[in-house]
Amino acid sequence: MPTFTLVVPAYGVQSYVTECLDSVLGQDYTDFEVVAVDDCSPDASGAILDEYAARDARIRVIHLTENVGLGRARNAGLAGARGDYILFLDSDDTLVPGALSSLAHRLEATGHPDVLIYDYARTYWHGEVRPNALAELLRSKDGPDVFSLSDRPELLDLLQVVWNKAYRRDFVTRLGLTFPAGYYEDAPWTFCSLIAAERVSVLNSVCVHYRQRRQGGNILKTVSRKHFDVFEQYDRVFSFIDEHPELDHWRPQLFRKMVDHYLTILKQPDRLPKNARQEFFHRAAADYGTYLPEGFQRPAGGRGYKYSLLERNAYSTMVGATTVAKARQALLRRQRSLINLSKRGAMGALYHSSLRVPINENLALFSAYWSRGVSCNPAAIDAALAELAPHVRRVWAVRPDSVERVPKGVEVVRVGSRAYWTALARAKYLVNNVNFGDTVVKREGQIHLQTHHGTPLKTMGLDQRKYPASTHMDFEKLLERCDRWDYSLSSNRFSTAAWERVYPCRYVSLETGYPRNDELVNSTSEDVRAARWALGLADSTTAFLYMPTHREYETEFRPRLDLARVADELGPDVTLLVRGHYFYASSPQLTALQASGRIVDVSAHPRVEELYLAADGLITDYSSAMFDYAVLDRPIVIFADDWETYSAVRGTYFDLLQEPPGAVATNVDDLIGLLRSGDWRGVSSDLLRAAFRRRFCEFDDGLAAERVVRRVFLGEKNMLPFVPFDARPHAPSPAQVLELVERV
Repeated sequence: MPTFTLVVPAYGVQSYVTECLDSVLGQDYTDFEVVAVDDCSPDASGAILDEYAARDARIRVIHLTENVGLGRARNAGLAGARGDYILFLDSDDTLVPGALSSLAHRLEATGHPDVLIYDYARTYWHGEVRPNALAELLRSKDGPDVFSLSDRPELLDLLQVVWNKAYRRDFVTRLGLTFPAGYYEDAPWTFCSLIAAERVSVLNSVCVHYRQRRQGGNILKTVSRKHFDVFEQYDRVFSFIDEHPELDHWRPQLFRKMVDHYLTILKQPDRLPKNARQEFFHRAAADYGTYLPEGFQRPAGGRGYKYSLLERNAYSTMVGATTVAKARQALLRRQRSLINLSKRGAMGALYHSSLRVPINENLALFSAYWSRGVSCNPAAIDAALAELAPHVRRVWAVRPDSVERVPKGVEVVRVGSRAYWTALARAKYLVNNVNFGDTVVKREGQIHLQTHHGTPLKTMGLDQRKYPASTHMDFEKLLERCDRWDYSLSSNRFSTAAWERVYPCRYVSLETGYPRNDELVNSTSEDVRAARWALGLADSTTAFLYMPTHREYETEFRPRLDLARVADELGPDVTLLVRGHYFYASSPQLTALQASGRIVDVSAHPRVEELYLAADGLITDYSSAMFDYAVLDRPIVIFADDWETYSAVRGTYFDLLQEPPGAVATNVDDLIGLLRSGDWRGVSSDLLRAAFRRRFCEFDDGLAAERVVRRVFLGEKNMLPFVPFDARPHAPSPAQVLELVERV
C-alpha cells in the first residue's frame, strides 16, 4: 500500500486542476496514490482527470452522478483510500516541489503520529506569495517532537482546514471521521481529529500553495443562507465531546473558536443576505447560551464586548455599534464614486451625458483588432445576427484610417467621433475580439462579448508576467478591462482553461467554436474555386500560404524564409501567398519579390478565411493560424528556425516541436526538402494533423455563430448540440475541387 493517499475533489476547476495534478505527479517522492473525485463538474474537470488517470496508474477517478458538495466528495475519495496517510488537496491548490519527501521524512522521524500539521503559503494572481501569518506556531519548541494538543493548545488558532494536515488512516477509521454536508465542513473534522489525537507533530515547512483567486473559487465568500450551516457544524463538534467525556476539558477552547467564527461571519459583508443577519445573530446567541461552559471568562476589550452582546442577545446594540464602521465604508464608496465621475469627465461631456440615456436594447456595437476593420469572429457573429435577429441594429467601430477598407453596406462609426461615443454608451451589446479601451464604462444592463482571436500557443494574460521581455503590460488595468466581459468564447477545452486562468474574472465561458471558422466547415467547391480565382491561382498551381507570427523583439516584418530561393527551388507550379502579421506595415522586400508572379503579398487581404480556402497547404511558425487552418484538414508545415528563442522570450503552452500539426522544418534546406519530396502531405503528417485537430478543433462544427447569437442575443439557455467530430464536413481541398471538375 502507498504511503500517501491524496484525495482531490474537483468541481469547476478545469483551469486549475492540471496545475494541481502536475504538482503532485512531479514530486520526487513517488510512493503515493491520488483518488480524484469528479463532483459531477459541469465543465471539463472530469475529462481532465480521466486523461491524467490514463497516463498514470497512480491516479484513480471517481465520477459522482450528482453534485454533492466538497465534504461528501471528500468522503467518496476517503472511502477509496489505501495509503498509510491521507492528505486532502483542493484541486485549485498545488504541492510545492519536495513536499511529499518532507512529509515522509518528518513522519518517519516522529514515529508516525496520528496527525502531522504542515505549513502553507497563499499565492495570488498578481504573483505575490504570502507566508502563513501564524507560521511561528509550527516552529520547534522546547519539548518532544510528538505531543498531544494539550501540550500545544495554541495550534487551534491555526487556519482550521483539512488540507494542511496528514492524517494516519487507521486513526481516521478508528475515530469514524467523515465530512458533513454543507458549508464549513472542515470545522467538525479538524477540531474533532486534533483534540482526539494522542500523537501530533508539526512540520515548519511550506508544503501547499493555497491559491487566492482574484474572483470566485471560495464559496464562503458567496452571499447565501448556506452560511447558517455553521450552526450544525458546531453542534457536531459539541456532540463529539458529549460522546467522548474524556475530552470535556476542551469545551472552553472550542466555545471560543465557535463564537469567534460566528462573529467573523457576521462581520463579513459578503456572506449573509441583509434580511438574514438578525436571524443569524439570534441563532448565534442561542448557541452561546447552549454551549457556554461553566466559569467561562470572556476575552478583554472590544472582542469581549461582542461576546457580551451575544450573551445578552442584543442585536440592536450590535447594529448601533457598527454604525461608525458603516459610515466609514459609505465615505469610501463616495470617494470611489467621485473618482469614477472624474474619469468619466475625462472621456468628454458627450460620453458622460450619453451614459445617462437609456440603453438601446436593439443596438450592437462591433469591433475587431483594435478597430482596424470588419473581420474575425465579430464579423461572423454580425452576419449570423443579421439572419437570426434582424431587429438588432449592427454598427462597427472603425478607425478613421481604416474606414475605406470596410465592405459596402456596413454601418460604421469612426472611433473618437460623436457617433462612436454615443454608440459605445448606449449599445446593449458590445462585441470585440480584443478589449475596448480603459475609458469605457460598463453600464448595468450592457452585455460585453469577448470573442478572442485565436487559440493560444504563446502565453497570454497573467501568464505573460513570467516573460517580462515580451510585454510592458499593466496587469491591473488588463483585468479591469476583462472585468467588463459577460461572455468569453472558446473553440476548445484547452482555450477555455487558458482563458479562465489568465483572465480570472466573472464571465461565462461559451464553448461554441469560433464563428470565423464556420466558413471553413460550410464552404463548397464553388467557394474554393472563387477564392483561388480572386487570387489569380490556376487550377494546376499548388499554393502555400505562408503566415509567420509577430515577434515582440522585431519591429518590422522580415520574412525568415528566403522567399526567392524557395520559389526558385519549388518551380513554376508553386505559388507562395505571404501574409505578414497585422502589427506590421507593408514590406518593401515583399513588394520587390512579387514581380515574379509566384510570390503574392496578401498581407492586406481583408479576409484571411478566403486565403485559407484558396491554399493547398499552410506554412507557419507559431501563429494561431494553424489552429484555424486545421479545421480544413489540409496539410500544415511548421517552420520553426527560432523555436528556442521564441519560446524563451514569449513562453508557450506546449512544445510545438513535440506536438506539431504536421511536418516540422527547422531550417530552409529541410523545408525545401519537405515541400519538394511530398512529405509535407505524407502519412506521418496526416497522423500528426489528425491528433492536433481532435484536440484543438473540437467545437468547430460550422454552427458556432448561430450558437452565439441564440445564447447571447436571443437569450436561449440550451445551445445547439455539436455535430459529432467524425461526421463533420469541411470545405473541399483545391485538389478535390479539381478532381470534381475533371470528372464533370
